[in-house]
Amino acid sequence: MRGALSFTAPAALRQLAHNIAMQNDISLIGVPTDIGAGARGASMGPEALRVAGLATVLEGQGLSVVDRGNLNGPANPWQPPAEGYRHLPEVVAWNESLHDAVHAELALGRLPIVLGGDHCLGLGSISAVARHCRETGKKLRVLWLDAHADFNTAALTPSGNIHGMPVALLCGMGPPELTGIGGTTPAIDAGAVRQIGIRSVDPGEKRLVHQAGLEVFDMRYIDEMGMRHTMEQALKGVDEQTHLHVSFDVDFLDPEIAPGVGTTVLGGPTYREAQLCMEMIADTGRLASLDVMELNPALDVRNRTAELAVDLIESLFGKSTLMRKK
Repeated sequence: MRGALSFTAPAALRQLAHNIAMQNDISLIGVPTDIGAGARGASMGPEALRVAGLATVLEGQGLSVVDRGNLNGPANPWQPPAEGYRHLPEVVAWNESLHDAVHAELALGRLPIVLGGDHCLGLGSISAVARHCRETGKKLRVLWLDAHADFNTAALTPSGNIHGMPVALLCGMGPPELTGIGGTTPAIDAGAVRQIGIRSVDPGEKRLVHQAGLEVFDMRYIDEMGMRHTMEQALKGVDEQTHLHVSFDVDFLDPEIAPGVGTTVLGGPTYREAQLCMEMIADTGRLASLDVMELNPALDVRNRTAELAVDLIESLFGKSTLMRKK
């Protein structure tokens, strides 16, 4: 029968079983550091997400969840930049550790959720995902949900904060100890990335984003075209051969609803826009790894931002008002 799965095709059945495992077996990896940030507090993000009930919420969606606990790494020395980078050795150490942890979970056929920590950790997480894609022959699509493009270099930003640089580093722009995590430089091609919700880009960074050909759906685009059209464009080409990675910086959200971040920027997506974004990602059935970054409980109000993040993650894994055709 056309479209039916033949029971004489064990390879197809094995692939189906693998896909199901990727959807249902979740590993939480806490990374309690603010080593790349300009404000302290993101190191407490993993525990805030746990307190907000992330594991229980995911289990309520029929998922099998294992919490791997927190990675260990160097303390934040809180020093000024050296040769354009703040805390370079410490950032390398944390990201190498995270790369190994994420790659190990992917090799087991599990879906890793990285609980950050600041967004410099996207370097270790996505370099591991990119390595996994090279090993398995998958196409990589990265959805970077953020208020910031994070495409700075040391030459462009006097702060030296590496949480403003991970996308540029992943694309090969920076010192080899950062660009080479995962064994390949660049770790990814800029064409694999779709940035959504962007509304704060430094002047020099704008030129670099343009030169690299990064596909950016900024807030003006969302205002003019709507979140539905934005997500249709961002997800175009995602198919059964795609590994879909979501890197969710909580400052993607408007600070009116998500105050618990260190780098708030007015004018972000509303609650409903964010929910639609997550639901349309869930509808693809291709989510295979996730970062949750920059949650800062020190700046939050009664863990409100963590609870909102958990609510949105629940939608990312299939919560909806009604049963919907996929």
